[in-house]
Amino acid sequence: MADTRRLILTGASGFLGRHLLANLKESWRIFGLARRSQVRCGAPFHPNISWFQVDIGDRERLGRVFRRIREAGGADYLIHLAAHYDFTGEDDPEYWRTNVDGLRNVLEESRGLGLKRFVFASSVAACSFPPPGGAVTEDSPPDGEHIYAVTKRIGEQMLGEYEAEVPSCIVRFAALFSDWCEYAPLYQFFNTWLSSAWNSRILAGRGCSSIPYLHVRDAAVFLRRLLEQAEEVGNRQVLVCSTDGAVRHRDLFREATLEFFGEERKPLMLPRSICRFGVWSRDLMGRILGNRPFERPWMVRYIDRELVVDSSRTRELLDWAPRERLEILRRMPFLMENLKVEPVEWHRRNRAAMKQVDVRSNLLVYKLLEKYQDQIREQMNELLAGSWAARNLPSYHREPADTLGWRHTVALRHLMNAVRTGERSIFMSYCRDLAERRKAQGLPAREVCNALEALHQVCLTLILQDPEAEGLDHAIHDYVTMTYRFGCDQVQDVYDGSLVS
Repeated sequence: MADTRRLILTGASGFLGRHLLANLKESWRIFGLARRSQVRCGAPFHPNISWFQVDIGDRERLGRVFRRIREAGGADYLIHLAAHYDFTGEDDPEYWRTNVDGLRNVLEESRGLGLKRFVFASSVAACSFPPPGGAVTEDSPPDGEHIYAVTKRIGEQMLGEYEAEVPSCIVRFAALFSDWCEYAPLYQFFNTWLSSAWNSRILAGRGCSSIPYLHVRDAAVFLRRLLEQAEEVGNRQVLVCSTDGAVRHRDLFREATLEFFGEERKPLMLPRSICRFGVWSRDLMGRILGNRPFERPWMVRYIDRELVVDSSRTRELLDWAPRERLEILRRMPFLMENLKVEPVEWHRRNRAAMKQVDVRSNLLVYKLLEKYQDQIREQMNELLAGSWAARNLPSYHREPADTLGWRHTVALRHLMNAVRTGERSIFMSYCRDLAERRKAQGLPAREVCNALEALHQVCLTLILQDPEAEGLDHAIHDYVTMTYRFGCDQVQDVYDGSLVS
């Protein structure tokens, strides 16, 4: 273990992060940082992997994680995959909190680690589309118009502030996919093209819209090769991890429909002007009904534009090339086979990949609970010492005040951890243990649930009166009320004797 190379990996729970863990776990000591738990995201478990569930936007907790990493011997490399990206085209504050503030937090904590290289992950989509006949290369600036490109451009500039202490390089990735798809726009295409919907044969413009695709397994191999040859890469050098060229929608349509239906289907080309009106109309209707489609008006300007890539310089430097058998058109039979044979798993994986985790809202709710935790404890003390508790919680009412204070402090701490991480299982596990202890002590289930309900109501009363709770009604219901209900259900299961070991 002492001789094993050491790596910090942010965004370890993400699509590429999980595959990289699987690729490196036998030969690298890895400190994985992620918002989700290993169980929830499906990351591999291995003695070489240490997992830290932390949000890089939370500087205080991130600092504690890095202190533990230093105490464990530090690291040689850091791969920064953590980032926010969505397809709404809107300036979500999460771009700034994660892509800018979060990156600065990680860079600040990397000072003094003696890293040999800080690998900053970006995307070829951060660059503007090249003119006809041109290509995105390692020299192309991250000058795209959308907010993701703006934050990546800021990130690359930020690396320069730390280059004396944190040598870095930049990797721009193509659109990553797997044999289960797991790339949101492609998943949407397949859902339409392979359906019986009225628009199943329609392609926008001439069907020439194109971007480069790269199999996630090739991306993981690329990063491994980069780590092995990092000394040959210059400080802040830009690398392009992509196939050359770009794949057009009409070619994807041809191969997907051929493999799925067993015969070629002729697409219907819809002029760009009509597409613009159609997308705008559907989006407007979606706004009215509260269910906007995936296709947004900003996408129209990219119809028939081609994001062609030339990654020859990177390939020569690292002696790496994408495997031909993993190119997307060559993998189409495997994607379609997975869809036909295991449709439930196909949709499960892709919906998970598309899910926009409302990280900001659960952290805002957590901050409110943290702000009022002392008042919550004080009101619980008063409540359990008063006449209401004497009538409804007689067993609790008879317990010493310091014991009661400790009990609801523990309960509140588990509730707050569940809200912070977005994992109800934390509070549910606590409630199971609580119910087993209370049942053994002879307390009825009604009292245990009433005590939990009292804590729930005190939390709601205090945080909902805060002006910062405005607009968080749904998040508070989801992260506090529903967590309480799931926990109370565990209590009732224990008392009913319905838990299966």
